[in-house]
Amino acid sequence: MGAQIAFICFPMIFLAELPDKTMFANLVMATKGRPVQVWLGAAGAFVVHVAIAVTVGVALFAVLPHRAIEAVVAAMFLFGALYAWRERARTEDEKAVRHTSGHGAALTAFVVIFLAEWGDLTQILTANLAAKYHDLLAVGLGSVLALWAVAGVAVVGGQTLLRFVNVSTVRKVTSVVLLGLAAYTLSLAVG
Repeated sequence: MGAQIAFICFPMIFLAELPDKTMFANLVMATKGRPVQVWLGAAGAFVVHVAIAVTVGVALFAVLPHRAIEAVVAAMFLFGALYAWRERARTEDEKAVRHTSGHGAALTAFVVIFLAEWGDLTQILTANLAAKYHDLLAVGLGSVLALWAVAGVAVVGGQTLLRFVNVSTVRKVTSVVLLGLAAYTLSLAVG
């Protein structure tokens, strides 16, 4: 039964994460850092979040007010938008892309994904699947593999994107998208 549950969870989490903010965060980080290191950092953060979702997450999301979670997520989006805009200006000033060191890229990816995943759709979905199936290992395995796959797609996409679009443009678009996500998430928190 465990393999069937993991097989059920994988496509649900994969499809939920595909258009998600963390996919875009991985894509952008891969334009700046080493792709493998970005993936490793994101993969580590996803493991921690899935572990939280299948254990503590089930109870935590039942206790915390949804609006409080949305407000924190909106603030993180706003911070991300401002950071992306600042990095765009730095890139334009330098006229060259600086690659983050391997360890720095992995650590940055871990922190960004770890923060961005709090209260995320896939974390909530993983917690719900764990509560429904009562098989923490199978749900965790299916979810982690799906999140790793999406991070892989994003990292490869980030490197491909640089061949066609300059980094400054990517950061401008990222900043605008994150600002829109901040506004939308804030509207959910106050609405």
